[in-house]
Amino acid sequence: MSEVYISEQNYSNSNFAESPLQTGEYENCTFKNCNFEYADFSGFKFNDCEFTDCNLSMANLNSTAFRDVIFKDSKMLGLAFDSCNDFGLSFKFENCLLSNSIFYKLSLRKTVFKDCVLHETDFSEADLRNAAFLNCDLSGATFDRTNLEQTDFRTAFNFAFNPDNNKMKGAKFSPSNLSGLLLHHKIIIDKNA
Repeated sequence: MSEVYISEQNYSNSNFAESPLQTGEYENCTFKNCNFEYADFSGFKFNDCEFTDCNLSMANLNSTAFRDVIFKDSKMLGLAFDSCNDFGLSFKFENCLLSNSIFYKLSLRKTVFKDCVLHETDFSEADLRNAAFLNCDLSGATFDRTNLEQTDFRTAFNFAFNPDNNKMKGAKFSPSNLSGLLLHHKIIIDKNA
């Protein structure tokens, strides 16, 4: 089947889980209130696209290209972003559910996660230099041998990771969330003192 090139199309209220999107390249397209649950995006290219109020949970992202893509108010559970085409990979997430997703070894420099739930999400060995976790819930998220230099955690919460296992020069935290860096030392922090 030949691949399509689609530009400046608006898709809304579509169930692509039942009727799959055609394989190809999508540029400057918007997807609003669309269901892509378990969709196969293998080899797709999304350039300057926006997904709003979509369900992309468990979609296959094998060799998928996301270049300057914005995800808003979307459910994106269990996505293996580490299987994406990493050439030019860049996206922004706002008010998304990204729990159980994998960003292993990806270059995510300057990526913004705003108001997102990232429970049990894997950032092991990722490059998150100058990234920002703005008001994000990082409960159970894994940061191991991750480059967190200049990363903004000031409004993030529920994270716990070992600073000794990550590059953290210039990372930003607030006094209220520093306890997540000390948990591995089994230090008791008395917030009533």
